[in-house]
Amino acid sequence: MNPLIEFCINNLADGSQKAKDELEKDPDLDVMDYGCLRNCGLCSQTNYALVEGERVIADSPEELVDKIYQHLDETL
Repeated sequence: MNPLIEFCINNLADGSQKAKDELEKDPDLDVMDYGCLRNCGLCSQTNYALVEGERVIADSPEELVDKIYQHLDETL
């Protein structure tokens, strides 16, 4: 089973779409987007994703991709 990376559709519109696009190229990840992940305060302030249910936060889409892979390396 591949690790699950989840994005809020509102956060995609605010900048994390580039990170999602990059992660979708990796066949070893399952990347999904949802209408809302119930992290509205965080979502309105920064780029983030849920990685296997844990929040990963970054200042840019590029940094988000790096932090997601780092998180996966540390936890899997």
